[in-house]
Amino acid sequence: MTTRAVAAPGLVSRAAGLVADYVRLTKPRVISLLLLTTLLAMVMAEGGWPSGRTVLWTMVGGYLAAGGANAINQWFDRDIDARMRRTSNRPIVSGRIGPVHALVYALTISVASALILGFGVNWLTAGLALLGLVLYVFLYTWWLKRATTQNIVIGGAAGAVPPLVGWAAAEGSIGLGAIILFAIVFYWTPPHFWALALLLRKDYAEVGVPMLPVVRGVEETARQVMLWTVILVGVSLLPVAAGISGAFYLASAGLLGALFLGSAWQLMRSPDERHARSTFSFSMLYLALLFAALAVDAVL
Repeated sequence: MTTRAVAAPGLVSRAAGLVADYVRLTKPRVISLLLLTTLLAMVMAEGGWPSGRTVLWTMVGGYLAAGGANAINQWFDRDIDARMRRTSNRPIVSGRIGPVHALVYALTISVASALILGFGVNWLTAGLALLGLVLYVFLYTWWLKRATTQNIVIGGAAGAVPPLVGWAAAEGSIGLGAIILFAIVFYWTPPHFWALALLLRKDYAEVGVPMLPVVRGVEETARQVMLWTVILVGVSLLPVAAGISGAFYLASAGLLGALFLGSAWQLMRSPDERHARSTFSFSMLYLALLFAALAVDAVL
């Protein structure tokens, strides 16, 4: 066997590992829920399945916009990522991707997302995706994350932009329904993220990030999760109040809201790791099923 033949599998393996690391910079697991809210907002706005071309370019452009924002976040946070156990093996802090290369990659896919959405869908969709990126990078990552316990409340606006992107992609405009979807995700973010922060509070405390459990304590954070869940359940009924959704969604939102309130109540009574984990896990299922119910109701 020649040296070249032996070396080839090694080169392929290293190349595959590098590609995988660049994909990891975009945080695909985090993006999956964002893309789901985008897609289901499109179905709701359309009252059915949008054209395949619109769905394709919206999903590709939306992924690149969110991925670019996540990659910039990892570039900026590489100092604290290196000191937290959960993030210490990320591609930049581990040295597998250089900071300059990571930033160039992040900016490149961010620009590509705007061009894909602008030319492939419409420029309102491209502008909204760019707005989400700017809010996440500048409002949350650069300003609020290390400055205030309310970082995720205000910065949560970035994560609420994808439904606006989906609605604009399908309709070419922003209507009342889109604003309500934005509000649902906005009010969902604090109980979702603070449940996660309860699990990661030691990491945040070690690097000095003022997440709510670090500054105000576990019990107060659990109370805030309960409070924001109550508000969220109320906001989730706005589609019915506005005449946008009907009986199917009302029943679904009521059931999902009751389950979320029950989980938050258990967390407030016993703010331990087990209840924090179950509340965090259910919060993701809640949002996915709530948006699915909105889309199904729109089709029905």
